[in-house]
Amino acid sequence: MLEKKQFYINGAWVDPAQANDYPVIDPSTEEQCATISLGSQADTDAAVAAARAAFPGWSQTPREERVALIQKLADIYKARSEEMAQAMSMEMGAPIEMSRSSQVGAGSWHIGGFLKAFEEFDFERDFTATEKTLLEPIGVCALITPWNWPMNQIMLKAIPAMATGCTMVLKPSEVAPLSGLLFAEFVHEAGFPAGVFNMVNGDGAGVGSQLSAHPDVDMVSFTGSTRAGIAISKAAADTLKRVSLELGGKGANIIFADADEKAVVRGARHCFANSGQSCNAPTRMLVHSSKYETAVAQAADVAEKTKVGPASEEGRHIGPVVSEVQFDKIQGLIEKGMKEARLVAGGLGRPDGLNRGYYVKPTVFADVTNDMTIAREEIFGPVLSIIPFETEEEAIAIANDTPYGLTNYVQTTDDEKRRRVARQLRSGMVETNGKGFAAGSPFGGYKQSGNGREGGTYGLEEFLEVKAVSGWAAE
Repeated sequence: MLEKKQFYINGAWVDPAQANDYPVIDPSTEEQCATISLGSQADTDAAVAAARAAFPGWSQTPREERVALIQKLADIYKARSEEMAQAMSMEMGAPIEMSRSSQVGAGSWHIGGFLKAFEEFDFERDFTATEKTLLEPIGVCALITPWNWPMNQIMLKAIPAMATGCTMVLKPSEVAPLSGLLFAEFVHEAGFPAGVFNMVNGDGAGVGSQLSAHPDVDMVSFTGSTRAGIAISKAAADTLKRVSLELGGKGANIIFADADEKAVVRGARHCFANSGQSCNAPTRMLVHSSKYETAVAQAADVAEKTKVGPASEEGRHIGPVVSEVQFDKIQGLIEKGMKEARLVAGGLGRPDGLNRGYYVKPTVFADVTNDMTIAREEIFGPVLSIIPFETEEEAIAIANDTPYGLTNYVQTTDDEKRRRVARQLRSGMVETNGKGFAAGSPFGGYKQSGNGREGGTYGLEEFLEVKAVSGWAAE
């Protein structure tokens, strides 16, 4: 079993100010795989102080030097990718092949996107012939990241903060902290100046709240639940720090009668991917009534054919959900759904042959209406709700009738309708006909899915202040 109790503060691995051991559970086996320590106020203060002390020097470091260090970090990440894949597979249950490709790959993909955006990014912009607008690093940033896509989210925050000249304190999820600890090793190996990057483990009520309220933190970038995002916003309000939030979702996948023949299967697989633990998952499938029963049968078939198994197993399958807390929550919502709608696949309990581990049956509900609990709440498991519609206007109204607004989906071969519907959907992203987004595309949501954007140029701008300077040049 791994012992990972130290924090990374001011360029060194240090013991916690006081012992507070916390078990890390392998969700495939329900057995403890590591021990970390949860930080205290003294640890948080030390990390913030280190970041504050490093900010003047790092913020004035030439951009070429910052880019060179990030590129070195990218090289180390690539060279040690198998270590990272194994860490994420063990801590949060991603199947090892998926961990190597998608979980690790998301991190390298974002580094590349940021480096490309940074090449052409202009920190000094002429506003008039004599006036200059300067974009400057905001300062000390608290980066609070989740367990479902560990390196995806750490890279979306740490890389733009580093590139723009900010210093930072990372608090990874205490449920899946091993990848964050490994990332800190990579940063140290790359040779970043002491204090630029710091990492303290802790939970939301402890280190998370301490960072959010800390007077020497200038910005909080958080990814997680809407409930936690609201709490962070309240904690940050007293110091008026910037808060960037990427929160929950309840994405609608609108499948029109003229959608391509693979649309339903594609949508169901997307919903079940990563065991349903993605904020942008298309968990509400809206299907035109003329194709409805066919779609229900297709989605049920996908669920029944989706293999579930341990993260260590090779091959294409989904793993467990991350924890007992998540498992119990999902089971409760499936039970609620069985009272509300028609269960056509999956249901309560573990899949056959899996008696230990937090495994959930891929589940499909039909005849769902948008006022049902399973259509309103973010389940964060492999659970799909299918809703019929008659008209384009009705589909748009159902899709928008949610407190969330992260990602919606449109499936139609009519290009004009596809664009028309996309314009009317109230979400930060609209994926159409299975076409993914490019590197550097802005990721973020409307409404209770958060504020701010991550990725590429938009992600760099999140970490910058804007300064207007008159008389920069002579008349």
